[in-house]
Amino acid sequence: MRFLGRILANAVAVAVAANVVTGISYDQVEPIKSLLLTGIALGVVNAIVRPIFVLLSAPITCLTMGVFLLVVNGGMLLLVSSIPGLGFRVDGWIAAILGALVISVVSCVLSRALPD
Repeated sequence: MRFLGRILANAVAVAVAANVVTGISYDQVEPIKSLLLTGIALGVVNAIVRPIFVLLSAPITCLTMGVFLLVVNGGMLLLVSSIPGLGFRVDGWIAAILGALVISVVSCVLSRALPD
């Protein structure tokens, strides 16, 4: 049940990011399908790929006092947008970094609001 809540939180966070950040969009024909698939893909990428990148970028992250994690999160968002068939699109690194910041904040707030 917690996994389903995370997927829904990610889907809502992606929708908020698409409405707030210029350069992030999702399929307007089937928005619920697009957002749910993007939420699932984002969860899988964050669970499997992101820890590898965090480990490899640890020296740079230490030098920048953690700010480089925004770049890593933006890269994960760009990676998800490159998956065909999701209907999710990110136009460039600036939009990806800003979108990752919005998604992180919204997901954190929603995850804390949802019961375990």
